[in-house]
Amino acid sequence: MTMSPQKGKVRRSIFRRGPWENVATALIGIGVAMLMQPFALSLYTYSFVTILAGTLMFVVVSHFPE
Repeated sequence: MTMSPQKGKVRRSIFRRGPWENVATALIGIGVAMLMQPFALSLYTYSFVTILAGTLMFVVVSHFPE
């Protein structure tokens, strides 16, 4: 079973490193902001999970093609 050239091109354009690294970096930044804010305990509670998700996403995305 072969993949059509158009479908392969779409997959390559979706899994590009640059935009996904930006999303992962923004997620890490949001997690740090959640960690440092003094207003909502629920944001502080989920800050570590957010930072961890951003870090894991960055590790995975760093293996995507340029």
